[in-house]
Amino acid sequence: MPVVRDCGAPLRCAPRAHDPILLVAHGSSYPRAGATTRALATAVAAVRPGSVVEASFLDHAGPRPGEVLASLRDRGFPSATVVPLLLTSAYHGRVDIPAVLAKARADGVDLDVRLTDVLGPVDGRVPAPLLAGLRRRLAETGVPVDSVVLAAAGTRDRAALTTIELAARALGSRLGVPCLPAYASASTPTAGEAVYALRQRGARSVALAAYFLAPGRLYDAAVESARTAGAVAAAPPLGALPELVRLVLDRVAGVRGEPVAA
Repeated sequence: MPVVRDCGAPLRCAPRAHDPILLVAHGSSYPRAGATTRALATAVAAVRPGSVVEASFLDHAGPRPGEVLASLRDRGFPSATVVPLLLTSAYHGRVDIPAVLAKARADGVDLDVRLTDVLGPVDGRVPAPLLAGLRRRLAETGVPVDSVVLAAAGTRDRAALTTIELAARALGSRLGVPCLPAYASASTPTAGEAVYALRQRGARSVALAAYFLAPGRLYDAAVESARTAGAVAAAPPLGALPELVRLVLDRVAGVRGEPVAA
């Protein structure tokens, strides 16, 4: 009987050094969003010689994760590591991706699949590469700031919101400035409301940090909201930064039991 195993804990399955890596993004109708995900896959492959790294999408764009898993099976690979390109463990991480793996199993895809953690905070810890990437994107704006709004897509999932709040606190602490979380949908405050709140406290130069991996409608909405409220700069999404490459490989190493990069 075909088996697709979710090996979310380190060392649950024996590591294979050249397992393909499948990146799974939410997906967007924005062409630039898919291009950004594929660029990240290319960047990961570039620093891991001999590895196959594929991009897939849960919605809108293709290919779908199940299609890529079937393709890897047909190419003779016995196993693969799936990395959710998500910054929270909300519905897509907890339900959608496991459902994709279950459907692949039901469809006869006999790969040994290891599923990593999401790229956002896990167990109350914000990954250092994630913070470094957010700082780099803010620095690229070239604008000195005294306060920051960390804008995310938004969710009604309380546990996921808690991780975004944790990331905002960690980013503010690292930058040495106040940092408030904000959301483009489903939750409050909006980016504009957060900018306004900081300005009411005396901030004169508020920037938006993008808790987004790729551009899209919600990112654009957050930027417009923040700028309308007086934000002086808006950082771009994290994209294919070297810090994101490192974070992907850290997640892969963790699930395979390999040493995590220092």
